[in-house]
Amino acid sequence: MKVGEYSKGMKVRLNFVRTMLNNPRVLFLDEVTNGLDPKNARIIKDMIAEYRAQGGTVFLTTHLMNDVEQLCDRVAFCVSGRLMEVSTPRDLKLKYGKREVKVEYRENGTIASATFPLDGIGSNEEFYKLLQTGNVETIHSGETSMEEIFIIVTGVDLK
Repeated sequence: MKVGEYSKGMKVRLNFVRTMLNNPRVLFLDEVTNGLDPKNARIIKDMIAEYRAQGGTVFLTTHLMNDVEQLCDRVAFCVSGRLMEVSTPRDLKLKYGKREVKVEYRENGTIASATFPLDGIGSNEEFYKLLQTGNVETIHSGETSMEEIFIIVTGVDLK
């Protein structure tokens, strides 16, 4: 089969393998998992992680914020040629997230929720009582997603 007849995913995988052939010290990757199914995207991400673990440096451009979260130590958001934000994914999540915990629980056959400030949660009696006596179904932190951070920082909605 000629390369021109490959599917988009096959071409993406082929191009990635070609980049790795000469054991480069630095990789410049653009939308490296775009067009791949989740299984093949995971394989590529694992290969990138292994490359980084062996001392390689990766520059990644992408609008796929899941890739950013899984692959990047540092993130730079660029808008109209200007760096708007440069930080780690963790620090960005702390900066733009809410310091709270939301608990969803079942009460009288319906789903109810309560939100508690993260600061002092260890001594919050209402939170503690809900954990002990409530029929808790989910607990979520106020951590925001990289997608939300992208929208806030750049003003560009990915949807």
